[in-house]
Amino acid sequence: MKALRIAILTHSTNPRGGVAHCLALAEALCALGHEAVVHAPDPSGRGFFRAAACPTVAVTARPVAGSTVDLVRARIDDYLRHFEDAAARDFEVFHAHDGIGGNALATLTQRRLIPGFVRTVHHVDHFADPVLADWQTRSIREARRLLCVSRLWADWIRNEIGADAEIVGNGVDLSIYGDAPTGADAALRARWGLGPGPVVLSVGGFEARKNTLGIIAGFARLRARFPSAQLVIAGGASLLDHAAYRARCQAALDSEELTVGRGAALIETGPVPQAEMPALYRAADLLAFPSWTEGFGLCVLEAMACGTPAIVSDRPPFTAYLAPADALFVDPADPDAIADAMAAALVPQIRARLRAAGRGRAAALSWRACAERHDATYRACARRAPIPA
Repeated sequence: MKALRIAILTHSTNPRGGVAHCLALAEALCALGHEAVVHAPDPSGRGFFRAAACPTVAVTARPVAGSTVDLVRARIDDYLRHFEDAAARDFEVFHAHDGIGGNALATLTQRRLIPGFVRTVHHVDHFADPVLADWQTRSIREARRLLCVSRLWADWIRNEIGADAEIVGNGVDLSIYGDAPTGADAALRARWGLGPGPVVLSVGGFEARKNTLGIIAGFARLRARFPSAQLVIAGGASLLDHAAYRARCQAALDSEELTVGRGAALIETGPVPQAEMPALYRAADLLAFPSWTEGFGLCVLEAMACGTPAIVSDRPPFTAYLAPADALFVDPADPDAIADAMAAALVPQIRARLRAAGRGRAAALSWRACAERHDATYRACARRAPIPA
């Protein structure tokens, strides 16, 4: 089979699930013989959050002070300026993973500079601003082919857009994420002041769709049973403005008298380099991930690969790719249920079952298989004839 040159577009160089997916997918595609190049706007000039075994392009981007609409418009324009150069468009397949890249590629298609594009829908946001909502819809409707990481969003596309989407799933790299301790484990515990625990890990920062308020409420109940318990909230780099929700979370912390800081009841790490994430998963007694809305939940697979039991919402996408024995499923609206699941994950017999099942689930989902599921879509969209510059 002929190798393809594939441009993969994501919205950021920061450690978000969609960005991690793009890098891992491109690495797997390159291992299959393709040339997959990940692009992202890079206003910081620091490049991607991790080194990658695939080509990457940090697209020149201007810092923006303004609303989310201003920021998204600027990032779309950053991509359009980059692809004005015919050499930058020397690809057979263009693949967007978000609305920013999708809108840029839709405009390039309208200008007849590219033949069309593939769009992966990780999840769909509910924007109050009509401009953001229209951009999101356009990036989906104008794609030649649609992909999703879970059945949940493929069904949404069929019902709301009237189009079909292939499900490509996610993967985990077991050469990076594993349960064997390394020298990094003790150093990480010391850096953040992790005590005897139990340690609860939440990934994604303070965001409404991540249900941070529910996690805090459940953790406060757990801490009443285990006074030395600590909650670690990792990540949080986002293009969207979560300040109002973060203020609500801070009010909840104040109400529960939960202090924040190194060695405190709640530890906020901010974005964590991928090289440190396996040690962070292993330092945690459990991953709390009862999200309201999720594309797939890549961190669930990563935690499982590291032997860390996971608590997830009792709804798709989790119920689609996890078996009942793989994780503890909870109603995300019930803080008592979240607290009870946290406590259950500490029971030795339950913990042993979850660790074994989780490792098995993670081992069954590889990036290579994910990359292979893209092949037919890519070949259907590959450029058949050059388009004049």
